[in-house]
Amino acid sequence: MAAESAAPVPGRAIIRASWASNVVFAVTAIPVAAGVDALDGVAVAVALLLFLVSLGVWTYAFVIAVQRSAQGDDVVVGSLFLMQGPAPNRVRWHLFGSFAVSLAIAAGTAVGDPFGVLVPMLPLGFVGLWGARQGVFPARRDIAGRR
Repeated sequence: MAAESAAPVPGRAIIRASWASNVVFAVTAIPVAAGVDALDGVAVAVALLLFLVSLGVWTYAFVIAVQRSAQGDDVVVGSLFLMQGPAPNRVRWHLFGSFAVSLAIAAGTAVGDPFGVLVPMLPLGFVGLWGARQGVFPARRDIAGRR
């Protein structure tokens, strides 16, 4: 177990970006939910910006997955977005933990910042991006014989 914790985490930048998006979301959404009306516009803008970023992340993850599929990897939704397979437990914990935290923030602040319900798409997109970039997929059956 000590050797696993000493090993570098693959896709560390993706994991950090996922947690950082939660910090940005929380810093703007929680005060609005607590009644700080001066941040209403900022909270809406941040929520919409994070959602727009998520669209880019999802698209980028999809493009990478399609490229890997074209190169012979059997990329399926379960292994891409649900990390079925050889993803390290630490990576799963961080990415799905970030997604869960984002969901909790969105649920807790939805009355004050209704656009915040869109934000959990970003951490989930980071799950797919990690899977597309770092995931290990079996060879596609239709071309496995040609390799």
